[in-house]
Amino acid sequence: MDFLQRLARFLDRPLFPWKKLIIGFSVGQYVFEALLGYRQYKILQKTKPPKVLEHEVSQEVFDKSQAYGRAKAKFTGFNGLYGQLQNLAFYHFDVLPKLWSWTGDLLLRFAPKGFTGEISHSIVFILSFILINQVLSLPSNIYNTFVLEEKFGFNKQTPKLFVVDMIKTNLLAFVLTPPILSGFLAIIQKTGSRFFYYLWMFGAGLQVFMITIYPIVILPLFNKLSPLEEGKLKTDVEDLAKKLKFPLRELYVIDGSKRSAHSNAYFFGLPWKKHIVIYDTLIEKSENDEVVAVLAHELGHWSLGHTTKLFGISQAHFFYIFALFSVFVNNNSLYSDFGFTNQHPIIVGFLLFSDILGPLDNVIKLLMNILSRKFEFEADAFANSLGYNTELARSLIKLQIQNLSTMDADWMFASYHFSHPILSERLKALNWQPTEKVEVKGGEKEAAKEGVATTTGRDEL
Repeated sequence: MDFLQRLARFLDRPLFPWKKLIIGFSVGQYVFEALLGYRQYKILQKTKPPKVLEHEVSQEVFDKSQAYGRAKAKFTGFNGLYGQLQNLAFYHFDVLPKLWSWTGDLLLRFAPKGFTGEISHSIVFILSFILINQVLSLPSNIYNTFVLEEKFGFNKQTPKLFVVDMIKTNLLAFVLTPPILSGFLAIIQKTGSRFFYYLWMFGAGLQVFMITIYPIVILPLFNKLSPLEEGKLKTDVEDLAKKLKFPLRELYVIDGSKRSAHSNAYFFGLPWKKHIVIYDTLIEKSENDEVVAVLAHELGHWSLGHTTKLFGISQAHFFYIFALFSVFVNNNSLYSDFGFTNQHPIIVGFLLFSDILGPLDNVIKLLMNILSRKFEFEADAFANSLGYNTELARSLIKLQIQNLSTMDADWMFASYHFSHPILSERLKALNWQPTEKVEVKGGEKEAAKEGVATTTGRDEL
């Protein structure tokens, strides 16, 4: 505690160039990530698949995968530059103090008495900030969905569904932001210099609450969960859960195909009540034993304590963020350098602090990716120990073909960006020895036509 107070006094120096420092961090990160993207782009120009995949992946699928990878890399590069220019414009034109002043005037004109304090002002400010960012990101989102993904046969969304999803997302933001932000700010205002202890407990409780309500309230707004129909697949999955003493409550199929051809499976829920969700596309394009192998991998994460460990790490991460924020929450020089001379709104301080924290968070991201890849190897080994070596390997290869996923990667790019090992590494760890060509349901040509990038589910395979 004394250390944090001394650090706060040291950093709160008049005329400290916070804006230049944050802009320097932002530009430095952009340049570094652009260099990594260039290294990966060179890999995506290769014309032959890795040796371990030569038997499983046709030249047609590999060429399409490389073309898709290059298209995504170009889009990511352009989008990164677009985002960087936005950030610089926000700083140069003092958008934050102007937006804070404008939202304050809005409250004074239209809000009833009693709703013009800092908490109410911060809620209106953040909601306005979210809407501005969404408007600015809308062109790239439209291009990504209806041009890039459409070109490679990935997109299953209609314009109507795209708009409806956007409206629902905004409504959720307008419903959830006010109470969460109110609690966040009230804790800081009322608990003094040790607010980070209470903020950390608030965050942990909020996580548990969101885990509880997500499948009941939020998920049904976007997808339909249906009980897995009776049959061999359901019996095999339930037998696997019983064997591992996994507290399975419900077994669902999710209609992921209405947005894309994603193939995935995951579990969620409280420690004593878990639900398994299987994408309809995974069932459609895989054999029963391959779906069970995927779930053996997923339940391996649970059995090996990976989910508990990651939850614990996330709590430690939150604690260190809130503790460091206590150093900056009253930093006069930080607020002043960004145009806040008379007011020091807490939420603005947190946004600026997040920018300062960026480089350190990137180091943590790198370490977390290293740990995540280790966990993935361990989950693969767990499925292997249950006798699913061949089925898991075949499923991984099928998903690679269906998804046109990256076949190879630059080691620096993969270390920084990938939370999962690339396929060749996983097959090597499984001691995969192909005996016959792996065929995707519907044929390899259909997979090449309708492939889709891996989804970002609760736990990707």
